[in-house]
Amino acid sequence: MALSQGDVAFLLGHRKSSQVSRYENSEHLPNLEAALAYEVIFKSPLSEIFGGLYQDIERGVSERARILASKTKKDGSVAKRKLLANLSAVDD
Repeated sequence: MALSQGDVAFLLGHRKSSQVSRYENSEHLPNLEAALAYEVIFKSPLSEIFGGLYQDIERGVSERARILASKTKKDGSVAKRKLLANLSAVDD
């Protein structure tokens, strides 16, 4: 990698590289502005930069979509049922 933690910290608008270290070690989550800055800096989608976290969130949303789909089988619209089916179809 051509950028040091200090370089990334500067690009994120942080004064110290220790914040970048905390992000890298999953000790702290960046706020949305910092996360989007990471996407700009590394020219990669957030789902790749924060891959493990993304997968955890995806699994949680998928499980909640399955639960919601089971609650709305009878009274949900076709569009809503399709959306929930797509959300719950996550590869584990």
